[in-house]
Amino acid sequence: MSNLKNSLDESELISQKNIGHYDQNAASYDEGTQSHDVSQNINALLRVIKTVPPFRILDFGCAPGRGLQTFTKLGHIAIGVEGSLQAAQIAKTKSGCEILVQDFFNLSLVDNTFDGIFANASLFHIPNKLLPKVLSNLWACLKPNGILFSSNPRGNNEESWYGDRFGSYHDLEGWRSFMTNAQFTEIEHYYRPSGLPIEQQPWLASVWGK
Repeated sequence: MSNLKNSLDESELISQKNIGHYDQNAASYDEGTQSHDVSQNINALLRVIKTVPPFRILDFGCAPGRGLQTFTKLGHIAIGVEGSLQAAQIAKTKSGCEILVQDFFNLSLVDNTFDGIFANASLFHIPNKLLPKVLSNLWACLKPNGILFSSNPRGNNEESWYGDRFGSYHDLEGWRSFMTNAQFTEIEHYYRPSGLPIEQQPWLASVWGK
């Protein structure tokens, strides 16, 4: 029982500190990411969804809503899920989209709802022991043949604190193991930013089908 309690306490601490960080820095993240070009990632998701548009897209970890605005401008129905209330409020104001304020570790999503999930720089905040549960939640909320895109800072399968944020840093094989165990099928992967040597590409992007 003590080990279970310690595990729960650790998970709650990670959740509280990560959410607290983004609450405190929501406005600066909004300003600092305006010029970030993630069109490659958005296209990687949208071009493999086979249903008739408009698509229902879940922006997992939508932050201040930059992705939501792009999906909406492209004619799709986008819904955000965000742990930080402050970031969610900015996203709601800027995008006009519905935002679900939820702790990533305890998601409440409706099954078979989304054609695609856009998890850009968000899933790496999930500790390895909770990742199977979170991926199971995401798999369930996708429609049959739905698509999940993820982009994470890559590493050697270590977990660590970076200031007051917790992160899990996977290599390709480690990430594949989690995703395939969660019943996803790999479609493609690539490293970002594009056009640079691998040692200068800190982001692992991957696309998965249900």
